[in-house]
Amino acid sequence: MSMSDTIKTVVGRRVWDSRGRPTVEVEIRTASGASGRAIAPAGASTGAGEALDRRDGGTAFGGLDVTGAVASVNGEIAAALLGMAVDDQTGADRSLIALDDTPNKSRLGGNAIIATSMALAHAAAASAGLPLWRHLAGDTPPGPLPLPEIQILGGGAHAARRVDVQDFMVIAVGAPDYPTALDWTADVYRAAGRILADAGRLQGVADEGGFWPAFDSNEEALDCLLRAIEASGHAPGDEVAIALDIAASDFGSGGRYTLARDGREIDSDGLADMLLGWLARYPVVSIEDPMGEDDEAAFARFTHAAPAGVQIVGDDLVTTNAARIAHCAGIGAGNTALIKPNQIGTLTETREALDSAREMGWGAIVSARSGETEDVTIVHLGVGWAIPQLKVGSFTRSERMAKWNEGLRLAEQVPSGAALPVRSAYPWGRS
Repeated sequence: MSMSDTIKTVVGRRVWDSRGRPTVEVEIRTASGASGRAIAPAGASTGAGEALDRRDGGTAFGGLDVTGAVASVNGEIAAALLGMAVDDQTGADRSLIALDDTPNKSRLGGNAIIATSMALAHAAAASAGLPLWRHLAGDTPPGPLPLPEIQILGGGAHAARRVDVQDFMVIAVGAPDYPTALDWTADVYRAAGRILADAGRLQGVADEGGFWPAFDSNEEALDCLLRAIEASGHAPGDEVAIALDIAASDFGSGGRYTLARDGREIDSDGLADMLLGWLARYPVVSIEDPMGEDDEAAFARFTHAAPAGVQIVGDDLVTTNAARIAHCAGIGAGNTALIKPNQIGTLTETREALDSAREMGWGAIVSARSGETEDVTIVHLGVGWAIPQLKVGSFTRSERMAKWNEGLRLAEQVPSGAALPVRSAYPWGRS
């Protein structure tokens, strides 16, 4: 197609996410007839610095309807983008940012803007006759398939706080390729289900598809996950390791943390001692948001105290914001950024956050949200932008499996095939 292909129509519609809540889908068509569409996800555990979804309020669907955000797409956003070059992602995103003109995209809605930004990338790829990952890579080599980080047990805001810690996940650190990483995770998931059922501890399914356990303490969940890895026949630490999302902002503020499951309140140092103890006793290679977003100094102290080779991930702490990542890297708070496109609001700003992480010597994980859909854009971001890890949720429910399965399809397209990044791409591979 000609490089001058332009945006002909921008259509917003209300669709539904994995929680049965309304969300925004945007479909863009070009003058040549190419089209692309994308859907905005939504988080439950959100950082204070995130772009804000526009919700209607009132009584419909608990105040969560998105008719105003959809109207933003079909009105102001469409008017601003019609006739623009479809391959000018940066120009279009900058226009959306200026049009909204708020610090957190609250006027038009972060949900309206990110769905538009991602749909534009899909339309541009279609116009060029390219898969999205290849379009995103541009003149740089695409990456291999990102290493999956997969939830087995859900807690925190994703499971009515039945345990305080939000995600108990596994990473197949010893897997030789992407399909094997999924195979090993399936083994662990099935083993965990058997263990929970036999113990009468299975309560349901958490928001991201993992088991919703009925535990009496946070450490009991870690014990269960370790037993599941062992029961799956895979070596803990060497083949399958543990990753945790503490999501500490959800149960603490001002340097004080309330562990409801453990029946105690502790300060930053007490929380750090508990987590360092876990790092010593369990094969944990990654820990996300170990301290609250308002507890930067403690986050930095924990990063310094953690053993070499442990990945310390900032999510609420950095909110996919390039300036926040540079600041936190400067004070030594964390060594890896979680990259969530809807957290910042456009693909251009998402890429700036990734570039900032790389400039600071940090790692990166591209991540889905707890309120998800069948949209697979983030898998293409992982490959096209050579992001070495992918966090989607659990190994069940179609809004999750759509993304893991897209990785299997991309393995048939990308130059590296099903290969994963080299082990030295991760902190635990350099220790």
